[in-house]
Amino acid sequence: MAELTKEWYVVNTYAGHETRVKENLERRAETMGIQDNLYRILVAEEEEITFKNGKQVKKMKNLFPGYLFVEMTMTDEAWYVVRNTPGVTGFIGSSGGGAKPFPVSADEIESILRRMGMSDKKLVVDFKVGDYVRILNGPFKQIEGKVDSMDNDNQSAMVLIVLFGRDTPTEISYNDLEKII
Repeated sequence: MAELTKEWYVVNTYAGHETRVKENLERRAETMGIQDNLYRILVAEEEEITFKNGKQVKKMKNLFPGYLFVEMTMTDEAWYVVRNTPGVTGFIGSSGGGAKPFPVSADEIESILRRMGMSDKKLVVDFKVGDYVRILNGPFKQIEGKVDSMDNDNQSAMVLIVLFGRDTPTEISYNDLEKII
């Protein structure tokens, strides 16, 4: 028998119920005694800043409505408990008919964890000081600018973007930048 390893899987839930399903799953893992097979249960969220009546409002935005990410060892018992948890409608990547699902690739889950600030792995970027980049997320999304400096320890770059006709230095995470070719 192949050695079982912990891997990430995508669980489908009812949209808007992700946090409740996560809590149900954590509770069931404890009561059914499978904590050794379920490691992390993640609702992929990031902080979103909006302005309402002139005041800054921070709220969490679900990146993947209707989905949970579960790091687990895919045993028969763990698989049964997860798919029979109230609010779970199934696993993504299963062909049905009792077939176990395929795990999420390491690159894909790493990208999600990095976006949420939950990854310790250093990102290798293809841009350097002087290159032009496009901002992919946040309030300056789709704005282009020039890399002025880079901080590899914090995985962020100081990007000069034009605001009100002036070059304005803005610190942006490597994860939110792409080089313009």
